[in-house]
Amino acid sequence: MSVTSATSSTSAISIAVVGHTNAGKTSLLRTLTRRIDFGQVSNSPGTTRQVAAIELAVDGAAVLRLLDTPGLEDAPALLEHLQALDGELPRGQRVQAFLNGPAAAAEFEQEAKVLRCLLATDVGLLVIDMRETPLPKFAAELEVLQLCAKPLLPVLNHVRHADSQEPAWRALLASHGLHACVRFDAVAPLDGAERDLYIDLGALLPARRAQLQQLSEHLQRQAVERHTASLRLLAELLLSLAAYRERVDKSALATAGARAARIERFRARIAARSRQATFDLLSLHGFDRNSAEAAELPALAGRWEADLFNPEALRDAGKRLGTGALVGGAIGLAADVALAGLSLGAAATLGAALGGMASQGIGPLGRKLADKLRGRVELTLEDATLALLLEQQLTLLIALERRGHAALEQLQQQQQQQPPAAAPLEAAPMADLLLALRPARAHPEWAASKLADAAETIQTGPTSPARERQLQSVGTALRPLALAVRQRVGVAAAPGQTR
Repeated sequence: MSVTSATSSTSAISIAVVGHTNAGKTSLLRTLTRRIDFGQVSNSPGTTRQVAAIELAVDGAAVLRLLDTPGLEDAPALLEHLQALDGELPRGQRVQAFLNGPAAAAEFEQEAKVLRCLLATDVGLLVIDMRETPLPKFAAELEVLQLCAKPLLPVLNHVRHADSQEPAWRALLASHGLHACVRFDAVAPLDGAERDLYIDLGALLPARRAQLQQLSEHLQRQAVERHTASLRLLAELLLSLAAYRERVDKSALATAGARAARIERFRARIAARSRQATFDLLSLHGFDRNSAEAAELPALAGRWEADLFNPEALRDAGKRLGTGALVGGAIGLAADVALAGLSLGAAATLGAALGGMASQGIGPLGRKLADKLRGRVELTLEDATLALLLEQQLTLLIALERRGHAALEQLQQQQQQQPPAAAPLEAAPMADLLLALRPARAHPEWAASKLADAAETIQTGPTSPARERQLQSVGTALRPLALAVRQRVGVAAAPGQTR
């Protein structure tokens, strides 16, 4: 699907998005089009002052033309004005008489823009903020809009808010003959809400039903493609980190200060690679890393990076694996809190070193023993750290897949809030994933790195048939884990998956 700004269209279904000021019209369009840069979103009323259009296209052909309109500000006064016009005029002609009159360019200029737009389109989406009390002024808005004699589909926004007054609103809508409604939260859309929206539009526009069905199916395919691409991003992250290692001379770790500095540098590179994966996921799902929408996502709220090397968090992750992979469990020296989440790949005795290599599946033994004899050790990530990192990234992915593009709060404000904990993963599918990652322990070349400066970055290693096969195996092992996280947080199965 492509999204374009537009001024004219002959084949697309034209939809006017109307409603009271500050009801969430622009927010709805941002979420439907996945265009965070469309229009202006603000808590201040009357943010949208002009009609703006945007198209949704499938295979280059426009399917929908959505028009964002200013908010209705004084519907009661406008209704009174319309009722005062020539009583002999039919309902529809009263609206036209108003638009041709001086009031449309004066005190009712904004309302006139809305009515002209609605008259020129196929259907209207009436966005309603469920947090508002359904006062008489809203009944006046319904009457004014219905004078245009165009199909209207109410879109109920903020339905999950604690102050939602949905039953009262449904009663008011029913009293005006509007019984079919779509529950659609523009900030965090309900599962299936987008599909329901297009199905209900098809009921209002039967001649365009096939066109809307085509769009709905196209959006579903896109969702499947995004989910698949997201899992591949995570597979790349895990494979690179499982393969990554740093060889260090023991002499560089002789003092506690030198040892702490070297380990901290290693951790910083791991954290930087994890952040890059987070930014890649944001981009794939249409979010800018500094946007207000992204600010509410759990990975950006300031705690997860610290948790990644927190001994208690790692101990819990290790226990969930059910394989004895506790913090420091791979090699004796890693039991030091300073090494939480890392393995220092040599030990005081050869037996301990061999045990550590076996537990992590690092191999081959020849390279390891040669390094030991030369007085070198290797820093690698333990399985428990990879498990915790995956829990975080999958929780972020599920949040992205259920997130709209319409939040208002700024990143700086959100960082002071406590983000939700990552959803814990089950031991059996996690064991399958770790098994798929094990060959990477023997292929350090699968994780390339740049050592040009102190800010070293861990990158994807060169492509090879063996690496690509293993990457696919990791991606396959990720699917049941992603589904389990979705089920745990109470959302529907991911696109292309079944419960």
